[in-house]
Amino acid sequence: MKKFGLIGYPLSHSFSKKYFTEKFAQAQIADCEYELYPIENISSFPELIADEEICGINVTIPHKVGVMAYINQLDEAAAEIGAVNCIDIRRENGVAVLKGYNTDAYGFETSLFPFLKEHHTKALIFGDGGAAKAIKYVLHKLGITFLVVTRKPAEGTILYEDVNEKMLQEYTVLINTTPLGMSPNVESCPQIPYEFITNKHLSYDLVYNPELTKFLERSAASGAAIKNGLEMLYLQAERSWYIWNS
Repeated sequence: MKKFGLIGYPLSHSFSKKYFTEKFAQAQIADCEYELYPIENISSFPELIADEEICGINVTIPHKVGVMAYINQLDEAAAEIGAVNCIDIRRENGVAVLKGYNTDAYGFETSLFPFLKEHHTKALIFGDGGAAKAIKYVLHKLGITFLVVTRKPAEGTILYEDVNEKMLQEYTVLINTTPLGMSPNVESCPQIPYEFITNKHLSYDLVYNPELTKFLERSAASGAAIKNGLEMLYLQAERSWYIWNS
């Protein structure tokens, strides 16, 4: 049996388990299973991977950074971003060798790229938590200048009240990396002047539940192209499967 799974805490629900379980069933893959491993403290991780049937692990909050202490190798994106959300496990002479990847970057870039136009050269990133790390990496890679917008003053960021008409004329890619608008708090959204958004804007929301967040709804009402995070999630899952089988 080949085992794959997700570590994080808490793990009350999981897109990944449902996705891979259905994938294995549809492809009639009988020797693979995907489980949830709710690990509160990352120090429990070595005990988990001592199971020689475990071949691959996805990582979610709060362990994307802490798990790096147990990784033998990092791919370029994970090293630069400073976070791992996919681990490939190979056994060499009975010893587990772990390589860490960041598929957030792959999923975001692949789903964002088809929507980019020539005038999309500057972006505003709402939120500066863990999810923003991969977004910054991708924007830098694509040559898109960005500013980070936060609720509280922090070095290298601006505040929501600093976002005005003039800024929105210049920054035409808007990316929400916060939980604002996520079910059940569907009425919340980044507090920006949506009336200054135009048909030149692209609004991308990492939230995918609901599929049409208040941020995307208000952006679309002003003429912006919109994209939610659902495709990014599928792309991340497929990338993990590719990594584990390459």
